[in-house]
Amino acid sequence: MRVLVTGSTDGLGLAAAEALLKEGHDVVVHARTGSRAGALAPLTAQGAGLVVGDLEDRQAVLRIATGLNAGGTPDAVIHNAGVWSGTAVMPVNVIAPYLLTALLEGPRRHVYLSSGSHYSGRPSLDGVDWRGRTPGHYGDSKLFLTAFSAALARLRPDVLSNAVDPGWVPTRMGGPDAPDDLDLGHRTQVWLATGEDPEALTTGGYWFHRRRRQPHDAVRDIAFQDRLLEALAGETGVSLPVGRPDGR
Repeated sequence: MRVLVTGSTDGLGLAAAEALLKEGHDVVVHARTGSRAGALAPLTAQGAGLVVGDLEDRQAVLRIATGLNAGGTPDAVIHNAGVWSGTAVMPVNVIAPYLLTALLEGPRRHVYLSSGSHYSGRPSLDGVDWRGRTPGHYGDSKLFLTAFSAALARLRPDVLSNAVDPGWVPTRMGGPDAPDDLDLGHRTQVWLATGEDPEALTTGGYWFHRRRRQPHDAVRDIAFQDRLLEALAGETGVSLPVGRPDGR
């Protein structure tokens, strides 16, 4: 299986990419810049493909999608890239995965990195700064992303769409004192991207260490999902392709 892992130069993304390679999958890793791509040399030496682009830059996201569509689209995407604070929060945590989902032609599985912080998110789209002119709210971004994952599962029956809380793990974002297990942090997304057992082939879940959890109430609110999709389509000029009930 061909799997794209965004934000794979370190932390959970790197761990997921390494695990996928060990399992024999065709992996495409991603780095924000050419200099950051150097960290992926051990993986590309093992045959991993590489895409480079700053996910804060919408044009870079479009170039990544265009290149992958032309050169062999992935079967699955682990949307791992994310930022904790600053002006890139909404562009990287929400806009980039939305665009990649809408533009990539091949994937039949999408795994979105959520967070327990999504419970602190506010289910309001009023005044959201999607372009990152001002610092974004991390909890809001993860609530929006988790709701988007649920909306995709509802509207695209041909696609497996799930969100994962990897825990508060000691990565560059989580910090060295984070209490959760870094090794366990990547396993659920790898399983959802490639697993063939019945649970891995379900959709619309919010997962923590291979167990479903109940997300924020707004995640399952169809009216909120629809408002979010309308806002994202209006902001980006790209609509989410919606399949027929028979998956075509």
